[in-house]
Amino acid sequence: MSLCRELMSDLQEATSPVAGIGGPAACVSKVELRVSCKSLLDRDTLNKSDPCVMLMVQNQGQWTELDRTEVIKSNLNPVFAKVLMLDYYFEEVQKLRFEVYDIHGAHSIGTRDDDFLGGVECTLGQIVAQKKMVKPLLLKYGKYAGKSTITIHAEEISGNNGYVELSFCAKKLDDKDLFSKSDPFLEIYRINDDGTEQLVHRTEVIKNNLNPVWEPFKVSLISLCSCDDERKLKCLVWDYDSRGKHDFIGEFYTNFKEMQKISSGNKVTWDCINPKYKLKKKNYKNSGLVILSDLKLHRVYSFLDYIMGGCQIHFTVAIDFTASNGDPRNSCSLHYINPYQPNEYLKALIAVGEICQDYDSDKRFSALGFGARIPPNYEVSHDFAINFNPEDDECEEIQGVVEAYQNCLPKIQLYGPTNVAPIINRIAKLAAGKEPIKDASLYHILLILTDGVVTDMADTREAIVRASYQPMSIIIVGVGNADFTDMQILDGDDGVLRSPKGEPVLRDIVQFVPFRDFKTASPAALAKCVLAEVPKQVVEYFSHKAIPPINPVLNSTPSSIANTPE
Repeated sequence: MSLCRELMSDLQEATSPVAGIGGPAACVSKVELRVSCKSLLDRDTLNKSDPCVMLMVQNQGQWTELDRTEVIKSNLNPVFAKVLMLDYYFEEVQKLRFEVYDIHGAHSIGTRDDDFLGGVECTLGQIVAQKKMVKPLLLKYGKYAGKSTITIHAEEISGNNGYVELSFCAKKLDDKDLFSKSDPFLEIYRINDDGTEQLVHRTEVIKNNLNPVWEPFKVSLISLCSCDDERKLKCLVWDYDSRGKHDFIGEFYTNFKEMQKISSGNKVTWDCINPKYKLKKKNYKNSGLVILSDLKLHRVYSFLDYIMGGCQIHFTVAIDFTASNGDPRNSCSLHYINPYQPNEYLKALIAVGEICQDYDSDKRFSALGFGARIPPNYEVSHDFAINFNPEDDECEEIQGVVEAYQNCLPKIQLYGPTNVAPIINRIAKLAAGKEPIKDASLYHILLILTDGVVTDMADTREAIVRASYQPMSIIIVGVGNADFTDMQILDGDDGVLRSPKGEPVLRDIVQFVPFRDFKTASPAALAKCVLAEVPKQVVEYFSHKAIPPINPVLNSTPSSIANTPE
């Protein structure tokens, strides 16, 4: 008891919430890339090329596709509407390659040289530094693709920006087709400070309809108006032509402030004006009406929004009791209880647990063990409560976990193998609950302390993929001097973890670190390292499920605007 309290006292200051999470570590910035091209090569005999841009990223010397734009039919000067989003790391060289292809059929990238319209390599840092990059497109062997160029605009999306969901429709548009009705689509452009226009969104085409209702779409406020409510927006309505020669129907100007005048039951309406008709026709009124039928502002919530809104963090520790740790009675054992010096298991447990307990109101933590023969029958168990109470595996505060750990050591027989999948599955089942998760009230952190590489690697990968769909994160700390190289596969930092069947994790939820890397550092350093990703993981889970904080602290917004996570 005295050792435990002394240890807790010694580590209290170093592992305070301020030292560990005290507000999440600065989340990685997100960057939006918008792409356009000019003077592309014409590869088609009868029509113009149908271009699409593929974004490639380089990992460990290999190029892999990250995303691609839409295909624009019959156009040698395309302005692509799809936004390409990437995480931006200041401390890394992030190599990118943009490849432009002429698409044939159902969005398939051709393998023939004559489908390739050109490419360019650069780094994300270069694009961000310039904000707007114009580069000539190159064919194979560095040959210029004629006068073809690609323009890439970059905009940083900070964590405080929201997204707006807009629903547009139109009425009584001009009929531009001789034998059928117009096929209208809407484009929205932002007018920049220098007077240039930036495409924000292009709707889908509604065939043969003068009263189209376009699908709702989402766009970030920084993309729409650079977070300036009064920035001018130019909106154009076109009649689609499959050959790329779209007929102009009309235009109107607005801003986000005007859009927000929408309220329940009321809509915002604009006259769609064709300037040429307005000059020539005396009684010209408009070429139809464009209507904003709905507007919803989606706020992007932060980790602290969820915590301050009442989300509890439930902490579970799972301890490796396999024979490779050594006999606890031997001073060389990793489980040896030294009255003057805590072992590595205790140091890691307390460093991480002391921070997590500040986010759990009842201060009760589940403490589990695996890889030991346990009483009364001394059968091997890979999922047992170290307080030997299967009905209630929780301990009072971190001190209670330490005491349960010390008390169980003389009663068990260290054995093996090192199977952790059963405990991951157990916590994932607990996190899932009996009913579908409807609020942001609880998030689980599972700390696994082990002295070696897990034996059931395939089952563990499967369990992690399943767990990535639940409100939980997994921290694995390697104790001792074993070779933990194979454990890095569980940490998604070097690539996407997949199940044995090839299914990827929904979210990267695993953080692995060897304790030896922190032997000479303060406990706070270990806690900060292993918990640094948790805030991001919490936000990713609840945002993916579109679940807002229980009691969000909202900024003042128009009453007609909903606040939900993106």
